[in-house]
Amino acid sequence: MTTNTTIGGSTATVSQQLLDTMNGTSTASSSSSTSGTSANDLQTTFLQLLVTQLQNQDPTDPMDSSQMTSQLAQIDTVSGIGQLNTSLSSLSTQLSAGQNAQAALLIGSTVLAPGSSFAVAAASSGSGDATAQIGVSLPAAASDVKLTITNSAGQVVNTIDLGAQSAGTVPVSWTPTDATGAVLPAGTYTVSAAATTNGQAATATALVASQVTGVVQQTGGAAGLQLANGKTVALSNVAGIE
Repeated sequence: MTTNTTIGGSTATVSQQLLDTMNGTSTASSSSSTSGTSANDLQTTFLQLLVTQLQNQDPTDPMDSSQMTSQLAQIDTVSGIGQLNTSLSSLSTQLSAGQNAQAALLIGSTVLAPGSSFAVAAASSGSGDATAQIGVSLPAAASDVKLTITNSAGQVVNTIDLGAQSAGTVPVSWTPTDATGAVLPAGTYTVSAAATTNGQAATATALVASQVTGVVQQTGGAAGLQLANGKTVALSNVAGIE
């Protein structure tokens, strides 16, 4: 129940809630049941307190207007931040929906994404004309880049020297042959990437091509692509679309 208190000898009254707020004596239970903590609630309470203070101020010692202006500005800032958070949340939801729609369009497409394992198909007529789509991603330019290919037994079958490369995605269409030029049999192979810049090791990420078979929602709402090679990659990690 809300009670009113008369201030001084005047007829002005102040609710018990405002008095408790002014004196800092309101309890947690009364605060939760009679007042809110949002920016709008704080602004309403402040304006009620302000009007009450103005009505009962000492004419010979009026309130400091600069403090009132500062307090109002602080409340407006809190209110603005709350509205901004709401807008950003709405924008994030819209972006996630757009990403999911974009990812769905990739189903059935072949994408180049971080990975190591890839399949080699049998070359027709033993001519070695089958190709494997692999590559490397470089965050910065490198003076020398190499891709190392190993078979399912862990044996190195070939090394591809790409030389100097600029930053970005470097796709490679590789004919599956060993170091002597002999055609490699069909099977599963592994690629690893290494880069150097002025003799110092640099960052390089191997890429392999695989078909998109589905779309899933990852932690945080981001879209993830399910690939035919059994991997799931974030849409943002796709380096190329074939």
